[in-house]
Amino acid sequence: MATTTKRQKQIRRHNRVRAKAIGTALRPRLSVFRSNQHIYAQLIDDAAGKTLVAATDLEFKEKKEEKEKRMVFAARVGEMLAERALQKDIKSAIFDRGGYRFHGMIKAIAEGARKKGLVF
Repeated sequence: MATTTKRQKQIRRHNRVRAKAIGTALRPRLSVFRSNQHIYAQLIDDAAGKTLVAATDLEFKEKKEEKEKRMVFAARVGEMLAERALQKDIKSAIFDRGGYRFHGMIKAIAEGARKKGLVF
């Protein structure tokens, strides 16, 4: 009997989400990637294969030290992404959680984007 690793389960979840979430120019896909140290978010037009807007926590000057700060930075990434999207007249998006569970930093990005006016 074969065992599956966490990464294999994440890839399976990601493929399941991506089968349903397809971004267009009017309603792009908000894709989230989380590494061990940083968090990235971008709005993607899948029809053209282009990234329309991107934001990351690397753009902030402060150093991250605590877990609470990671949540704060994730929310700020979502807010920054929504502000940039609204400047390009993008008002709605499809949320692609990237195979991650919808909690913690992933949820903070979504709430930050919603707070600034982006609709999912």
